[in-house]
Amino acid sequence: MDYSLLSVLLFGFVLGIKHAIEPDHVIAVSTIASHSKSLLRSTFAGIFWGIGHSVTLLLIGLGLILFKIELPDSIAMSFEFLVGIMLVGLGVSSILAIRKQKFHIHEHEHDGQLHKHFHSHQHETGNKHLHVDVSYFKSMLIGLVHGLAGSAAMVLLTMSSVSSAWEGVLYILLFGAGTILGMMLFTTLIGFPFVLSAKKIGINTLLTQFTAAVSIAYGCFYMYNLGITEGLFAIWLGAL
Repeated sequence: MDYSLLSVLLFGFVLGIKHAIEPDHVIAVSTIASHSKSLLRSTFAGIFWGIGHSVTLLLIGLGLILFKIELPDSIAMSFEFLVGIMLVGLGVSSILAIRKQKFHIHEHEHDGQLHKHFHSHQHETGNKHLHVDVSYFKSMLIGLVHGLAGSAAMVLLTMSSVSSAWEGVLYILLFGAGTILGMMLFTTLIGFPFVLSAKKIGINTLLTQFTAAVSIAYGCFYMYNLGITEGLFAIWLGAL
């Protein structure tokens, strides 16, 4: 392996790290990290997102490279539109999950002063491990959608950087490794405020609601930009 190819592959790895922290990626995974009660769980949410993202890029990217196919702009933009729908859905589901929890305010007097505490009556069940597995699976699905949306751009970037199919596969693999590492580190950082406030129900709920609201707002903006500004809705209407 010559130094020029090695430098290209290294660039792909670094670019993958940068790619992981794009706004739509971070916002999507934040909705899952916001419900994490441990940093380890937040970390694994990022890892599984990266795995899902990398699998989609590799499978679709490899197919497009080997068969020398280019995705039409209408299909590539439609995949991107799915990201907006997903962001709104994640935000809404996060808010609904909060509302399913049962809270009440408990008052008591201590040293002559009245204190108020939030208490949750959401009971733990024997399905704790299943719940954890589902959250990781959800992270992977989010990554799959993001990988699907970015596959066309990834192929263009790959083929502009390498000269053969096997080099393209290596590039995508290292790019994927970079996204896994980048998202793993970032979701760990995102998890800190939620883990630290886990026992402070009021603060934790506000943080989670804020994250959900950002996801919904950004998802709506994302769809508006694609549909109106970029002309995706006109393309769809023209195809009817």
